[in-house]
Amino acid sequence: MNAPPDQAHDRGQARTPDGAQGQAPAPRPAPRPEFEVRISPPDLTPWLPGTHGIPGFITRDSSLPGPHVMILSLMHGNEIAGAIVFDRLLRANIQPLRGRLTLGFVNLQAFARFDPQNPTNSRFVDEDLNRVWDEATLFGPRDSSELARARQILPLVTQADVLLDLHSMLWPSDPVLLCGPSPRGMALARRLPAPGLIVADSGHQGGRRLIDHRHFTDPTGTASAILVEAGQHWQEATIALAEHATLSLLHDQGMVASPPAALSASQRRVAEVTHVVTAATSQFAFVNSYRGGTIITRRNTLIAVDGAAEIRTPYDNCLLVMPAMRPSRAHTAVRLARFV
Repeated sequence: MNAPPDQAHDRGQARTPDGAQGQAPAPRPAPRPEFEVRISPPDLTPWLPGTHGIPGFITRDSSLPGPHVMILSLMHGNEIAGAIVFDRLLRANIQPLRGRLTLGFVNLQAFARFDPQNPTNSRFVDEDLNRVWDEATLFGPRDSSELARARQILPLVTQADVLLDLHSMLWPSDPVLLCGPSPRGMALARRLPAPGLIVADSGHQGGRRLIDHRHFTDPTGTASAILVEAGQHWQEATIALAEHATLSLLHDQGMVASPPAALSASQRRVAEVTHVVTAATSQFAFVNSYRGGTIITRRNTLIAVDGAAEIRTPYDNCLLVMPAMRPSRAHTAVRLARFV
């Protein structure tokens, strides 16, 4: 995203992130994050058969009227915090007070490859499972390990009234609750006490997420879906927030009697993504090592270059949503959001 035409005269004098005028730092590749795995993957052996012929999907039915709530983990095979939460709940024999509860371990093939010595290598087998949820892809001729799994679980997914998808992040970032483009998703997100930051967005250029599937976004429908990025991969704090989000949703839906103990208070903020910055070249580089949740106070601040193109903030108080400090070409580098 280049500077707006009326800001072209500022190109030679970038604004630093604190809003002061000055020379922009030279863009540079971000240092690789430390991949210290501080948590252990759970033993999912008891849950692999599933309960309705879909491996890794366990449904508990109260036999009383109520919603079908589906909560997912392992959409990416190396994001194990949510799977740890589910394993704990299932071993404690969780039963919903009303309706039906489905806990799903999604990408089991990728998870089976998880290696703490190389933890980034098991995100997926063939392709990102959270980029295949449009009709043309799901029902098209292409095939992959992830597409086969998406097609297998789709009939059950489209029975859900409420869906929560648990994720974690590689790069340092404040936890964030993504509600997609649907007003129903936003309404559901506002009812959960954490994470404090809610972001409404339309996903990625590279493909549609599950929360963007038409079952959850059709204006004539009633189902809602949200996605929680609970923190950085492989950290105890990420497990705690994923568990809190899970139990908060179950309490909101009348499936457990008590809410979880409150986490440390965080300010409730709501932002809407206005620009999705996708790396157009392999030379994309940020000018600083930004953390997700950083607010750039001044419009037209240079934050990155992409080949010869400059990436500048389009307005004051611009929120950087989950910057990927080493984005691959054609992948999302950062989302820019305005507080609402």
